[in-house]
Amino acid sequence: MSNEETNNKNQQAEQENAEQLITDTNGPEMGEQEPQAAGEPVDELTRAQRDAADWKDKYMRLYAEFDNFRKRSMKEKSEILATASGELMKELLPVVDDFDRAVQANASLTDIEVVREGFVLIHQKLYKKLESRGLKPIDAKGKPFDTDFHEAITQIPMPEMSGKVVDEVEKGYTLHEKVLRYSKVVIGQ
Repeated sequence: MSNEETNNKNQQAEQENAEQLITDTNGPEMGEQEPQAAGEPVDELTRAQRDAADWKDKYMRLYAEFDNFRKRSMKEKSEILATASGELMKELLPVVDDFDRAVQANASLTDIEVVREGFVLIHQKLYKKLESRGLKPIDAKGKPFDTDFHEAITQIPMPEMSGKVVDEVEKGYTLHEKVLRYSKVVIGQ
């Protein structure tokens, strides 16, 4: 007999021993009969009760596992939302710092043009941060009135602009193609 044949036989014997050990520790499968001790009769009712208890135990464990999964998922979701909000706030802090510096610098300035230019720069910086996160303004003025994006505040008589947006009172925004805030508009009649 070669070494290879001996190794194969040894591996087969180890697998059989491992399978026997697993079967012995797990006990009989559902519906299988347990080996009876000598003189100990097991009737069908007792076996059915034992099977029912096993199934009930498995059901309770599965239910508890699912409930734990549900709770863990809810916790992870709230943590993700909190982290996402924190990331956005972190990105907006430089804009807040710019506003603070502008307010301090404007206290001693007399040239209104410099003040206006500073606020325009801060405004552009804020918009760039928000746009990088998926925020887009809704272009409404002069467009046909669309209830999916616009909220009509009032109508004014204007035959040449009938059914179109005449003025935008409050700008609307979308976040990742979903309306975050509707544009509040005046429409022509």
